[in-house]
Amino acid sequence: MPTSEWTGKKLGNRYLIDDMVGQGGMSAVYRATDPNLKRVVAIKMIHSHLSNDPDFVQRFEEEAAAVAQLRHHGIIQVYDFNQDDGVYYMVLEFVPGETVQEHLRRLNADGRRLSVARAIEYMAEVCEAVDYAHRRGMIHRDIKPANIMLNLVGQAILMDFGISKMVGSQRHTATGAVVGTAMYMSPEQIKGEHPDRRTDVYSLGVTLFEMVSGR
Repeated sequence: MPTSEWTGKKLGNRYLIDDMVGQGGMSAVYRATDPNLKRVVAIKMIHSHLSNDPDFVQRFEEEAAAVAQLRHHGIIQVYDFNQDDGVYYMVLEFVPGETVQEHLRRLNADGRRLSVARAIEYMAEVCEAVDYAHRRGMIHRDIKPANIMLNLVGQAILMDFGISKMVGSQRHTATGAVVGTAMYMSPEQIKGEHPDRRTDVYSLGVTLFEMVSGR
């Protein structure tokens, strides 16, 4: 498990950081304890080199505000957004389990594949969550196995709206910017064109293919 200088420290004079559970180019995610509400939460923290970028901080805050409006059992819930001495962070629901990516790798290591029936079950749950977000004007733009969590009872939950976009808004990326994960990106994303709901539908299709094929 990755380690961090934040492990064992308190953030925002409230959240006790337990350990890092993952990181990407823009942020790191930690498991933490909220002593006030006596629950485990996830903390998504902007990397220090981006905290000094006002535009990026604004995008991060807008993401938190937008995703916080989504109340669906198939979408990770946002609890709070704040900053501690220039460190900007988002407090999210913590879901124990494994990602679809991790699940597929574990099956492949054992020479097995995910059954078609189970793949359809997971995808139906994700599609329901995506449809809910789309109806509220939000596109995910980075749907992939690594962003789908399987909780302890096997329910698929969509997470990481890190590059999400409100339909009709052009504020989240510069003109022509390419965002997403290459293997799951729609043609319009690769071309740097403005995406719409169909972008997520394409990524859902690629994700389903990987689920049933194992590659």
